[in-house]
Amino acid sequence: MSSSWPPQLKDWVAKCLGQMTDSNRKEAQDELRQVIADAFAAHTLWTTDWDGVQLKSLLPKPVPTLGKRKSNENPTSNKKAKKSSVKQVTSATASLDLNDQVALNRRAERFQREHEIERQKTLNGGQGSLKANSRNAHLFNNSSRIYSPSRSASPYGGYDEPEADPNVIDWDRYTIVGTSREIFKDYLRLTSEPKPETIRPYPVLQETLLQLKNRWREKCSYAWICNQFKSLRQDLTVQRIKNEFTVQVYEIHARMALESNDMVEYNQCQATLKTLYELGIPGKVEEFTAYRILMLLHGRNRSELNLYVGQLTPKQKADPAVRHALDVQRSLAMGNYHAFFILYLNAPNMGAYIMDHFIDRERVRAMMVITRAYKTITLPFLEKELAFDDIDATRIFLESHNSSYYTNPLAPDTEKIIDCKSALSYLAQAYEKKYRRVGIKGAI
Repeated sequence: MSSSWPPQLKDWVAKCLGQMTDSNRKEAQDELRQVIADAFAAHTLWTTDWDGVQLKSLLPKPVPTLGKRKSNENPTSNKKAKKSSVKQVTSATASLDLNDQVALNRRAERFQREHEIERQKTLNGGQGSLKANSRNAHLFNNSSRIYSPSRSASPYGGYDEPEADPNVIDWDRYTIVGTSREIFKDYLRLTSEPKPETIRPYPVLQETLLQLKNRWREKCSYAWICNQFKSLRQDLTVQRIKNEFTVQVYEIHARMALESNDMVEYNQCQATLKTLYELGIPGKVEEFTAYRILMLLHGRNRSELNLYVGQLTPKQKADPAVRHALDVQRSLAMGNYHAFFILYLNAPNMGAYIMDHFIDRERVRAMMVITRAYKTITLPFLEKELAFDDIDATRIFLESHNSSYYTNPLAPDTEKIIDCKSALSYLAQAYEKKYRRVGIKGAI
């Protein structure tokens, strides 16, 4: 199995484990393992709609049917008995179905009411922010607020419930509430039903996030930090905690992953955040909307990009980060490389970290335009126009793309003049070889 599971698969596994009882546990666990193993073998772990997968062993047992009439029974009396039995079964089944539907409707209304109450509480909360000292000063933005709810308003529920219908399974009773007091815990993939003593409850997870942010500021190893965040996310998932704190965990991990060039974890966090935002849970929606636009530009997924941009609200389009990402899209569509590199140098939040992944591709494209338009250009001009860090980085870039052709090769870098005609054909070859196809790690 892959080193990390799709978030939707994790949620589905947690849901299945919560539905198991002592009577069906062995059969259900065997079927669960087989379904995942089949999906892994077919390379469909990331493409399967896990919400639509149903384990047969967890389905309700069917109502028993009437047996055949014995040959020595009286046909007339059997017909009467059969009609009577059918009427009774039909009546009982109809009553059961009606009770089930009423109970299900009542439960759905309760879930909706609880979600609305929780959402209103989080909307009325205070705001806070923390700043980091790197290019991603936005890393912990709006993430310092820590919840301290009473049990009656906890993320697990605790509200007054209507009288339970004995004909409907109460899935809430299978929700795990952790009891572990460990602040840090290594991430391990779930291979069996999670145990409460190995899961950290909500207040401990709050302290865990606070400690992880402190460790990150102290320049702790990203490998360790990432492992701890995956464990934190797993404890949230198995306890079905989906609130503003959950959003903060995924937002902070996504920013750390961007800074550390870990696109696998970033894309997993981005996918989960999209789902959480769609539930109406508050967060830095505009910031991660901008990141998503830039990621789609990186992947050159034009159809999905156009669809996504077309769904943006006026409020989102007015946000500076989203507006910047849309300007980047416009500059690339128009081939305005001059505007593109100015936008790169002035990217808000952590947008430049994403643009770093396709900046060289756009530099080659810009060079192909420049070398067609000019006979010669100076190396310092290229340094400024294509937003290189320094003259050495400019020269190394040309060398790595087999286009370092100068009319005065022995001159100092600050005085070198590029022979555009000689460089053009090699730039085209480099573009075809390196950038025609885009591979994005962990893309969803």
